[in-house]
Amino acid sequence: MSDFRLVIDTGVVVSAALFSPSVPNALVKWALKNGIILISRETMDELSKVIQREKFDRYAPRQTRLEFLWAFYEKSHPVEIQTRTDACRDPKDNIYLDVALNGDASHLVTGDNDLLVLHPFQGIPILRPAAFLDSIKPR
Repeated sequence: MSDFRLVIDTGVVVSAALFSPSVPNALVKWALKNGIILISRETMDELSKVIQREKFDRYAPRQTRLEFLWAFYEKSHPVEIQTRTDACRDPKDNIYLDVALNGDASHLVTGDNDLLVLHPFQGIPILRPAAFLDSIKPR
């Protein structure tokens, strides 16, 4: 079992789907191979809505984005949300904290400042993708 139980927010996953190579893409590839990605119904619903936005058509065809989404979903582990938090200054971002807490996450990876300001949240590091990748490099 992996020591890395990651919650990856929508912005990072969408960036990974749209831009390869990129730091978000490297992070998601690493997580799919080496970690456990934690999701909830709410986080997958948001990701599904965002990744299908027409404005992203110029970066990657919709079908390619949906295939990325399906592969991400298939390799992720659903978390049942038993308890909720309202700690984030942007209430829409609480869904990521909920997954992290209920899924016993080791890390929450995001580029969202509303989440980053909470680092660490109840002992869970909240890091940007590059900072997470730097933290796992052998020393």
